[in-house]
Amino acid sequence: MRGEEPPSARVPLSRHRIVTAALEHIDVEGLASLTMRRLGTRLGVEAMSLYRYVPGKEELLDAVVETLISDLREDADVLPAPQAGWQDFLQRLAHGVRRVALTHPVAFPLVASRPPEAPWLRPPLRSLDWVETFLAGLTADGFSDDGAVAAYRAFTSFLLGHLLLEVAGLGADLGPLDVLDDGEEESLADHPTVARLRPGLMEDHASAEFEEALETLLDRLALIRAAG
Repeated sequence: MRGEEPPSARVPLSRHRIVTAALEHIDVEGLASLTMRRLGTRLGVEAMSLYRYVPGKEELLDAVVETLISDLREDADVLPAPQAGWQDFLQRLAHGVRRVALTHPVAFPLVASRPPEAPWLRPPLRSLDWVETFLAGLTADGFSDDGAVAAYRAFTSFLLGHLLLEVAGLGADLGPLDVLDDGEEESLADHPTVARLRPGLMEDHASAEFEEALETLLDRLALIRAAG
């Protein structure tokens, strides 16, 4: 409409607003289409205006990851420390991370691909704050130091492996992990068993599989805790 003010004139530009808009763009348009120019258009400003708040695209993507991880702090079901035992603590944390992944499936792989705060941190619990929360929670509830570290490695491997595969099924770009499209279906002529069982293979049991794998992991961690 003629004379209408651009969005930036009504709402002040800020780093938070820029990062939020970038995440929204990734959710809807995909990561590959994100550019500073397109983000500026989305916000109603020139791209150069964004650099005052975010030095470049790499820093912008790091900020998107920080936002995804910080969303866990806003999840009322995720606890800052065990209240009903370490298993309840980890179940809540695992489901919180999964909610983040399913809310932002296209953006979630950035959690694995962007550099963490320290090279020995593992995604998706890749911030020092969350690693501190995890390790302090477990050592306060009976884990030895070595046991807590082993639990951290096992827990993060479980979460990342399961959730990356799950978001791939929701359209996330994982490169070599991307599933074949329907154009590859003719190759099943040489794989009759796969072709016969394909309907079952295509069924979505992600939620149940997540629960079963999480229970198995918790049983393993209970043994680690007892050994410690």
